[in-house]
Amino acid sequence: MKTQDSASKVVVRIADWRKEKEQLSAVRRQVFIIEQQVPVELEWDEHDETATHLIASINGKIIATARLTTDGQVGRMAVLKPYRNQGIGSRLLQLALSTAQHKHYPKVYLHAQLKAIPLYEKHGFKVEGDVFYEANIPHRGMFKILC
Repeated sequence: MKTQDSASKVVVRIADWRKEKEQLSAVRRQVFIIEQQVPVELEWDEHDETATHLIASINGKIIATARLTTDGQVGRMAVLKPYRNQGIGSRLLQLALSTAQHKHYPKVYLHAQLKAIPLYEKHGFKVEGDVFYEANIPHRGMFKILC
């Protein structure tokens, strides 16, 4: 699965974690560890080895990433600062949703930072539960029924 927008030259596709781990990790390190000050030990986990990783790139340079875990969690969505608010996160999310449908997941869920809730709502996610904190950042649970 691959989409390309001729105007922006952004390519969104499924990544190979084993081959592209360094580039994917660099984006997450910049956004989560450096910008948002997420502790290193919280950023990397056992799901990276089994998740479906998604990337957005321009001319081969990875500018954004996300992942879909085997239980249907969309997460680790990170877009480098110069590329934010250009629809790249939406394109990654669309690919995550179509991938989940292809895998016959009945629903997907995520932990949304409060400022990102409107993005997810635009794609049909519903908020559930109270505000909680991950890495000292306020989040809300969200889900979307696929089947």
